[in-house]
Amino acid sequence: MRPAVAALLLGLVILLWGANWPVMKVGVELMPPVTFAAARMVLGCATLFLVAAAAGQARLPSRHDRRIVVWVGLLQMAAFVLLIALALQIVPAGRSAILSYTTPLWVLPMAMLVLGERLTWMKGAGLVAGLAGVAVLFNPAGFDWGDRGVLLGNGLLLLAALAWAVNIVQVRGHRWEGTPLSLGPWQALVASLVLVPAALLLEGGRGIDWSGTLAAVLVYNGPVSTAFCFWAMVTVTRALPAITTSLGTLGTPVVGLLLSAWWLGEPLTWTNLTGLGLIGSGLVLVALSESRGLGNRRPGSGRG
Repeated sequence: MRPAVAALLLGLVILLWGANWPVMKVGVELMPPVTFAAARMVLGCATLFLVAAAAGQARLPSRHDRRIVVWVGLLQMAAFVLLIALALQIVPAGRSAILSYTTPLWVLPMAMLVLGERLTWMKGAGLVAGLAGVAVLFNPAGFDWGDRGVLLGNGLLLLAALAWAVNIVQVRGHRWEGTPLSLGPWQALVASLVLVPAALLLEGGRGIDWSGTLAAVLVYNGPVSTAFCFWAMVTVTRALPAITTSLGTLGTPVVGLLLSAWWLGEPLTWTNLTGLGLIGSGLVLVALSESRGLGNRRPGSGRG
């Protein structure tokens, strides 16, 4: 794929992922959250298997990749999607998008401890800026510390970011044998095998508001946001420099915040805007430091 076409595809993914935050907010209002997470993953899993088959990459993971496939399915897919769905019942979609994208901040200290990565001045500055952004989001003037529901919802979002961060560190320390497209369907299958029984056990008797809106939300979340965007990011990553992809995806919470304000009427507060600015600045610094290749990964700890 030509770089210009890949850049357009990256822009499309940013828009689709950003728009999915208000879409998911609507989804958890029409369907119980665990059931919503399970339905999204089942639809995404089925679509990924079809895409992998069409690309000639539908094959079993190698023995070497199977353990990491399970961990990606459990942490990045099942836990992250489930926690986000639960949190969206309480927390506005725009704020949820910001907090979920704090993941790279939590990767940094874990990668230093587990993978022996070195803390550069740029990464340190990025971490400080990002944590300052989180502090702004939780300042008493813009956050109700006395509301247990609000505390729970925001805590679930940070837990989701932490689960994804743990998985990123696992991925960095693994040498892959299969391709992302050949392993993606199996990762989604692991998540589905966790989420479907959980939905039946916890929400089997709860009603679902079936409608054309809900059908559109599920199609958007399964085939589009999960399957298509997964394939698109694999394609973009191969065609564009890593720093371009890393910085580009930071547009996702911006789109999520703006579309949530426009579509759902969520207020664009100074707390959210300032927090987003600081967190975004921190992530830019971390991404720029990663792109310089300063030798802060020990041998054998690459993505593979």
